[in-house]
Amino acid sequence: MSTEHTELLRALHDEHAGALTRFVYHLTGDSALAEDVVQETLFRAWKHPEILSQSRGSARAWLFTVARNLVIDDRRSAHHRHELATGTLPERSTPDGIDGVLDAWLVSDALGSLSEEHRVVLVQTYYLGRSVAETASELRVPSGTVKSRMHYALRAMRLALQERGVTQ
Repeated sequence: MSTEHTELLRALHDEHAGALTRFVYHLTGDSALAEDVVQETLFRAWKHPEILSQSRGSARAWLFTVARNLVIDDRRSAHHRHELATGTLPERSTPDGIDGVLDAWLVSDALGSLSEEHRVVLVQTYYLGRSVAETASELRVPSGTVKSRMHYALRAMRLALQERGVTQ
């Protein structure tokens, strides 16, 4: 772009941008949209250098016509018809706990598929928080047996959860 072209565009902006912004704001009531329309209008003037060399009145009429058409195009566009502006934000979503319920159901189902010995050891140690010694005393088996059952119970539980679509 030549310096003369740049100077003509700058002069066009300085002379008409304020009035153009007020005009578009009057049409839309939206200052951000008005600024966008004015910017697009001046961009289009830049793409059509013959506008820059027209008389003051002709250039102004062209700018206002382009701005008006841009507003009309915006109003006819799908985004304008389907998007509603509002001064209030929509309600925030609140957790409904459904994920926790589904997870609990999934774990319960997987736990139910284990053998009685494995299920009891997992419930005692993981869900009731008992130590290996307490679990061994409760079940009247050696501590080593509780540890062994816990090892195999966890492997079986992992497999049961994988069968139900749970991945690590």
